[in-house]
Amino acid sequence: MPDAVSMRNALLNAFTVDVEDYFQVSAFDGVLSREDWASQPLRVEDSTRRLMDLLDEFEVRATFFLLGWIAEQRPGLVREIAQRGHEIGAHGYDHRLVYDLQPDEFREDLRRTCALIEEACGRRPRVYRAPSFSFTRASLWALDVLAEEGFVLDSSIFPVRHDRYGIPGFARDPFVWPEPSRRGLIEFPMTTWRKLGMTLPTGGGGYFRLLPRLVHWGIEQANRRGVPAVFYVHPWELDPDQPRFRVGLRTRFRHYVGLRRTEARLRLLLKRHRFGTITAAAREYLGAAAGDAPARARSAAKEPIR
Repeated sequence: MPDAVSMRNALLNAFTVDVEDYFQVSAFDGVLSREDWASQPLRVEDSTRRLMDLLDEFEVRATFFLLGWIAEQRPGLVREIAQRGHEIGAHGYDHRLVYDLQPDEFREDLRRTCALIEEACGRRPRVYRAPSFSFTRASLWALDVLAEEGFVLDSSIFPVRHDRYGIPGFARDPFVWPEPSRRGLIEFPMTTWRKLGMTLPTGGGGYFRLLPRLVHWGIEQANRRGVPAVFYVHPWELDPDQPRFRVGLRTRFRHYVGLRRTEARLRLLLKRHRFGTITAAAREYLGAAAGDAPARARSAAKEPIR
């Protein structure tokens, strides 16, 4: 286990939270309509506070990507997250996948979300994560909209192949987009682990509940290369007693397996690695290599990520 000195000298990784309740995940879109969300018992306050209490134990400040719907329904929770020293980010209003939206719809979704969050806590989000990492090759136009709306960092792209998201071959390390239309927007891709020519997802979520060792390996591999990792978790993953929906085997496996072990595994993760907000991790990394930033951007901006 790392000692205090080695932790202080370790690379700063990003700890991020996608704040959505147990019934708001994309996998349940065919089971529960958004019109029925209000009829579900809200459990996000208790699970989010449980997670914040755990972060307090390790003196970690994280980035919380919030749904506008949560900010609208529970503004006090948003205020509490901000008051406890965490960074506030946007996660869309009601978890609609970006590649299902038109540019004007996405812009309106951003503005509505940001207005609700700012009304709740007095902070306007400047960092963004798309619901279910839904920035694919078909929706990279959304990055231009983010830049136009004043965002400074995006963490929406998983450089893997997946049935719902992902851009295989995408750059794996944080960089600054070189396109003028994105005006210096920082991209912080989700962490992956490279082994035997394969790129495996290790960012968190279900991967962490099912294969926690793989997540540790992904963080360690990134840090050995001098690159910060980004980890993500949902508050509902610390809520094993949440109501259960009748869904298919794959969805049931992805969503419910490992819930009772999440908190213990998070404790071990926080003991082993150094974490902070995504903005702090990106600035430490890009700032330490300021002279290399333009080269990193040119290197990243190859055909696979256009």
